[in-house]
Amino acid sequence: MDLTKHSTPELNQLKKDIDKELKKRRRQDVKEAQKELKQVAEKYGLAVTELVPGGATKSGAKAGVVRFRHPEDPAKGWSGRGRKPAWIKEWEAKGRSLEDLRVD
Repeated sequence: MDLTKHSTPELNQLKKDIDKELKKRRRQDVKEAQKELKQVAEKYGLAVTELVPGGATKSGAKAGVVRFRHPEDPAKGWSGRGRKPAWIKEWEAKGRSLEDLRVD
C-alpha cells in the first residue's frame, strides 16, 4: 500500500480506523480463545481456573491485568484499579475517551 499519496489528516484518520479495528479484533480473539480454553477444560473435566495460574478475584476480574494500554507506548498499562496514571489523566484532559484505550 502506497501511503505517500495520502495527506496527513487522511493518514491520521486511517491510523484511527486501523487502531479501532485492531481493538475490535483483539476482543474477538479473546472471546474465541476463552471459548477454546473452556472446551479444553471440559474435555479433561477441569475448571478453566485450574488451567490458568492466578485465577480470578471475587469480582471476576483478575487484579493486575492490564485493561487499558497507552496507544504509543505499550509498556504503559493500567488495570483500571486504583488511581489513574498521569498518562490516562492527560489523555482524558485532551477530551479523549478512556474506552479508546481499552484492550480487553
